[in-house]
Amino acid sequence: MSIPGVTAVVIGRSYGGKSLGRDRAVGDFKLQAEVRGGFKGVMQTSKGIQEVFIQVAEHTEAVARAIRDEF
Repeated sequence: MSIPGVTAVVIGRSYGGKSLGRDRAVGDFKLQAEVRGGFKGVMQTSKGIQEVFIQVAEHTEAVARAIRDEF
């Protein structure tokens, strides 16, 4: 799957035993913040949560909206 404007996805630290919430399933993603060079987020895994950095060519609301719509 490709979202226009996204140039890279970098997997960060993993935190075992953590959760995005009671109603979240494995694979759910939460976009947390816009930072220099992209966006930070976390993904629910079977063992906890995984930090993710999404590098983008430009900070645009359209890229953030496309990420939120997909996940």
